[in-house]
Amino acid sequence: MNRLGPESDSSTDGDATHPTSSQKQDNIPLDVARTEEKNVFRVKILVALILLLAVCVVATITYLLVDSQERSNFESQFTGYASEVVTVSREKTSQLFNALDAFSVSISSQAAGELELRNLSWPFYRIPDWSVRAQRLAQLSGVEDPSVFFAPIVQQEERKEWEDFASHSYPILYQDAIEKEADKEGTTAKEFLDKTVPIIHKIDSVDGLILPSTAPGELLPAFQQYPLNFFPLLPIMSMNFDLRTSEDINELFEVTKAIKGPTIGAFSVSVDVETQVPGSQIMQPVFDRADTADEDRKVVGIVLLQLYWLDHFQNLFQGGDADARIIVVLKGSCPALPEAPDNVVDKARSFDHIVTYQIDGSKPILLGEEDLHDPKYDSLEVTETFIDLGIDQSKVPEGLCVPTLSLHVYPSESLERKFETDNRAIYTSVVVVIFAFTVLVFLLYDFVVGRLQKKVMDRINKQDMIVANVFPSAIRDRLYQAQGNALQQKQMVGESIDSLGYPKEMGTFGTAPLADLFPNTTVVFADIAGFTAWSSAREPQQVFILLESIYGALDHIANRLAIFKVETVGDCYVAAAGLPEPMDDHAIIACKFAREALKKMKELTHHLEVSLGPDTAALDLRIGIHRYD
Repeated sequence: MNRLGPESDSSTDGDATHPTSSQKQDNIPLDVARTEEKNVFRVKILVALILLLAVCVVATITYLLVDSQERSNFESQFTGYASEVVTVSREKTSQLFNALDAFSVSISSQAAGELELRNLSWPFYRIPDWSVRAQRLAQLSGVEDPSVFFAPIVQQEERKEWEDFASHSYPILYQDAIEKEADKEGTTAKEFLDKTVPIIHKIDSVDGLILPSTAPGELLPAFQQYPLNFFPLLPIMSMNFDLRTSEDINELFEVTKAIKGPTIGAFSVSVDVETQVPGSQIMQPVFDRADTADEDRKVVGIVLLQLYWLDHFQNLFQGGDADARIIVVLKGSCPALPEAPDNVVDKARSFDHIVTYQIDGSKPILLGEEDLHDPKYDSLEVTETFIDLGIDQSKVPEGLCVPTLSLHVYPSESLERKFETDNRAIYTSVVVVIFAFTVLVFLLYDFVVGRLQKKVMDRINKQDMIVANVFPSAIRDRLYQAQGNALQQKQMVGESIDSLGYPKEMGTFGTAPLADLFPNTTVVFADIAGFTAWSSAREPQQVFILLESIYGALDHIANRLAIFKVETVGDCYVAAAGLPEPMDDHAIIACKFAREALKKMKELTHHLEVSLGPDTAALDLRIGIHRYD
């Protein structure tokens, strides 16, 4: 072994400073820790996003489920309302036609006996107790305030005789109406007779003049009426008005004669100068005989009932309040017919009767003579045919038809709002609050765990620094790995353990000894010449300042030159080149370390002479180098 410098004293005190492994190796655990910290942060962000997404998804599903339930309740309630509207409407129309048929049969039956007894014939017949019968018809048909007319068929040759018969009959008919109709109290038959036209007449549609009827063929004068009222918009009675001069009624009459059965048509009645109320005219034939099986019986007159749909829909829907509004669209249509000849006006194909009503509870309101329902409720439409007389269209005169009337029922927006509650917002808010509370608990838990982990990591880092001061990073990592393997093996091996609880083939501290052979290395020994005499005259603090300054400078040189510091014993500093990382020029590196150490020693002693005393500059460094090959 070679020595540089004077002989040195030695002492038994020891000290440990920083490891001699490279700075790159020392930064590896720190880089790994930072990488793991970033990964954990990313996981936390991902979990937060997943929780946020879960809140949105669950809140949306909750909102949609509650909304679907409310929608289901609304649709279910509407279906019940619509079913009630359709059922009651069909029952009322069926009851109406049955009552009209019975009314016609009773007239034919009674007239046949009386005419034979008096040796008379149609049309010279006056229906007795007309007002009572008509009131009974209204009750049986379920129609409030209907207008009912009886009109016999009068041939042209019977016209004069009929007008005389009617003139003699009206005082009796008016007096009967005054006695039977409550609203006619205080009136006299003369008031009505003064307003009665004594001839079968028509009313000019242009200037409103009353003219004799010029209809060819059969005449159809209104003879008996209930209730007894004046002609709409004119101060005259409807009596003797030829119904055939009305185009709509004439078409009904032609169909009724052809099929010998009831028929129905649309019309609008003028209530005043500006108001018209939509309704339908139902015509029921009156026969000369009451035998319904007799196909040869003759139509001798008609009963005409004017039905206002507002009256028909009264008390139709009993199951709701004022907000439970149902929209009812009444549509009339004719069945498909063969193409009409060019010279025939096809009135059947132009038949278009659409009326929209709003039913609030039991009260109907006319909205207009068109389809006015909200299209957004098309999917909830309830459609039902409620008037279909089932007539063979081949028997109907060409260009005419007996329409089929159908009901189209829709909900209204007010009905839907009735089932809209705050439950959607409430339940959705509850879900959001629950998830928000869960997120807060998660964040609190993460905060507490993070603090605990930080404390654990701080303690581990401190321990790692202590280990790093004793061992180089390569040896330190091998010690950690060996310790981990030892603990794992201890858990797996239960029998072969020593008295301290470790496997017998391991060392006392639970790990196999770490021993590596480095055949090519150079060892450097350096001690402070004159240190024993110098330190005996100094305070402990001054001794510590000197050793810390010298060893710190040597550590810095060793780290820069990749010299491994073995140990310090008192004033002796031991280092080696070529381990733990082998190098070919280990001897040269050791010599460089020695040269720089000598130079640094002189600089430090001269610098510390001011604070540590004048004889500090007399201290010197003795270095010995030994090369192993």
